[in-house]
Amino acid sequence: MPNEARTPLLHLKLISCNVFQREACWCLARTRHLADPDFLELGLHVNPSRLRERLQARIDAEDAGDIRHDALLLLYGVCGNACVGLAARRTPLVIPRAHDCATVLLGGAARYHEVFGGNPSRPFSSVGYLERCAEAYRTEGGAGDLGGTYEDFVEKYGEDNAKYLWQTLHPVREGEPALFIDIPETSREDALARAQARLTADGRAFEIAQGDIGMIRRMIDGEWHPREFLIVRPGETVTGVYDMGEVIRAAQCSTPNG
Repeated sequence: MPNEARTPLLHLKLISCNVFQREACWCLARTRHLADPDFLELGLHVNPSRLRERLQARIDAEDAGDIRHDALLLLYGVCGNACVGLAARRTPLVIPRAHDCATVLLGGAARYHEVFGGNPSRPFSSVGYLERCAEAYRTEGGAGDLGGTYEDFVEKYGEDNAKYLWQTLHPVREGEPALFIDIPETSREDALARAQARLTADGRAFEIAQGDIGMIRRMIDGEWHPREFLIVRPGETVTGVYDMGEVIRAAQCSTPNG
């Protein structure tokens, strides 16, 4: 472990989907760094272009303000290409290498592959989904064989073509239970009971997968290993890779304003 006395204190800005609000607040209360949070509503992910515009507006507003941050932390996955095209202006961006929130809730890519295996479209839920979303669980996930999430397919191919491609690449596995990702630090018995009741009512089996707050904690604590997090330097933009490892990378902006 690094000597904390020699590790500089950072002033960070966290811009996060509120599906992570409980977990992020738990980590914010314990970090030695100064971190200012800003939570955006979960429903924005259904329109990736709109979410991208909102995120870029937040980035630009922070850089235009009087407060100088050491980094802007974007607690999002690729989220239907919403993070692809974001540009760093004055301040570096730090983004998880994750296709969607399941990777973050499970603590990283290794655990994600262990839990979801070859079925990234397996439905899942969490405390955040129950509290912040009209739907009790998410029914699209991970990266398909062609690369990207269901929202990526919609943006690239249109709704009808996306539905056909997704169903072809991700056939529903009869009898496979839906997952409730339960993170010990924010676990709630009433949330588990509500999730089970909702899934049972929809005719789905129910299974608990233990989550891991570690990826969120490492992000807020400034532990940005390049295998887990992409750092986008000023003058760079986010591009999509859509594999199961690198996920996203940084490239020079084509214009001065991104």
